[in-house]
Amino acid sequence: MDESLVGWATRVANAELSLALPRRWAHSQGVATRAAELAQILGSDGSLLLASAVLHDVGYAPRLAVTGFHPLDGARFLRDEHGADGRLVRLVANHSFARLEAEERGLRDCLDAEFPLLDEPLLVDALVYCDMTTTPDGERTTAEERVAEIVGRYGADSLVGRFIRRASPQILAAVERVEAVLATQPR
Repeated sequence: MDESLVGWATRVANAELSLALPRRWAHSQGVATRAAELAQILGSDGSLLLASAVLHDVGYAPRLAVTGFHPLDGARFLRDEHGADGRLVRLVANHSFARLEAEERGLRDCLDAEFPLLDEPLLVDALVYCDMTTTPDGERTTAEERVAEIVGRYGADSLVGRFIRRASPQILAAVERVEAVLATQPR
């Protein structure tokens, strides 16, 4: 495991989120906890999953919110201010089916051009799993409860509500795929 990558990612996320958005920071820490539980199934990419988990919502930081679309804002920040690894940046940009939300916002072409989706299904699914099984306060939850919480928080007819309802089948399928892999692992 690349402790230097994970340590750097944690320091960056902490600096951007802990004071400005403590609840978002708690969520990010919870997502990282889920990622630590999955790291063994990803082998050498375990640290990449951990780093992307702790950084996935960094684009919510007020000073980084340029477009208002946190996956894009976070990825640009990591690329432009930190020269972060391309795979890491693409995971942050595309976490939890962000491409569907980008469509709702008219930013899909921009997201696809700058940060194409990684063709690494298990890694992409693992980040979805970690994000979508963690409450806003960093606690464990089910993907179904998480989707319902997001719809309830934003409203079913809001941009985020429309996106999450569209993404829900894909989110649940990704979580199922990760759970199937976990079920094959020795305890």
